[in-house]
Amino acid sequence: MTGFDLATLPYCSFTAADLDGPRVGVGLGDRVLDLTTLAQTLVPDQAPVFAAGTLDRFLAAGPQVWARVRAALQEAALEASPTRPVGEVRLHLPFAVADYVDFYASRHHATNVGRIFRPDGEPLTPNWDHLPIGYHGRAGTVVVSGTPVRRPSGQLRSADGTIGFGPSARLDVEAEIGFVVGAGSDLGQQVGVGEFEQHVFGICVVNDWSARDIQAWEYVPLGPFLGKSFATSVSPWVVPWAALTDARTDPPPPHVELQDYLSPPGQGLDLELTVAVNGTVVSRPPFATMSWTPAQMLAHLTVNGASLRPGDLFASGTVSGPEPGQRGSLLELTWNGTEPVTLDDGSTRGFLQDGDTVTISAAARTHDGRLLPLGEVEGRVV
Repeated sequence: MTGFDLATLPYCSFTAADLDGPRVGVGLGDRVLDLTTLAQTLVPDQAPVFAAGTLDRFLAAGPQVWARVRAALQEAALEASPTRPVGEVRLHLPFAVADYVDFYASRHHATNVGRIFRPDGEPLTPNWDHLPIGYHGRAGTVVVSGTPVRRPSGQLRSADGTIGFGPSARLDVEAEIGFVVGAGSDLGQQVGVGEFEQHVFGICVVNDWSARDIQAWEYVPLGPFLGKSFATSVSPWVVPWAALTDARTDPPPPHVELQDYLSPPGQGLDLELTVAVNGTVVSRPPFATMSWTPAQMLAHLTVNGASLRPGDLFASGTVSGPEPGQRGSLLELTWNGTEPVTLDDGSTRGFLQDGDTVTISAAARTHDGRLLPLGEVEGRVV
């Protein structure tokens, strides 16, 4: 999915048969502009940050440089600049992922999961309303859209309590939004909610694949491990936070009084995600319902003094809305496999089968009702 306009201008890293190496690109319509080359005349003093063909040095350059380059791109006659069709280039992971953190920021998702796994207890754990729950993942298994995802194996516990080993039978998707850190912070420094825009460069679309059966056996008491760490797919496009000004919205009100470092909460985003399995749309999760904002996630991530590095990635956790058709995982959509979804070819799914292709796309809804495409992430189970 492309369709990017001058208000969006997302960044990517690409190669092509006639080029001698990777280039930083900018999406415009269904084409890509070679910013590595254009920067030599557009912003010549910043051209070196794009020379390696990835976003790494650009992320580290900080918000003043981000704003200057974006303004120069918007002011230039980009329609007349040399571009090439996206279909003729290969898109790569746009930046080196330094650290990866995944949150659990949807109250609807957390409530559904609690009801599935703790039907006789409270669906939410006592800490959920007080802090953005998260876990550290593996940066080395974050892969770009289009990378095949191999079904993971691990320890499994059967219904009769027998412990075995084998491939996951409950492979799942998690529709998420990721936030890409640019400017870092020092060890011991707390990044407040009001400092979010000084550190976060932009967003991408994320599928945090999950092996529910492996996860269910291993996660007590320390949380997700092998059931999550085998692959996290991200879109090849990073949309600048500055492009989302007209899609910002207030989050739902908190259910308890929050600690000072989480207030005021910052803004959420009015985004619509679309989840498709083998071309069949199975869900449309709304990001505006997320209880914890990106600024709160970042503030909590650093409140203990944890440092940030350029290329850090933190994700929202599964995006789910209040309606059944807005759930961002098969675990919820099929209620742990008991209510399978039907695809357009007549087949049903409780969880993913080998050969299934999952596509998650996102669009931002502006205040006047327009939808701005933000890209998509796709992966095929092998």
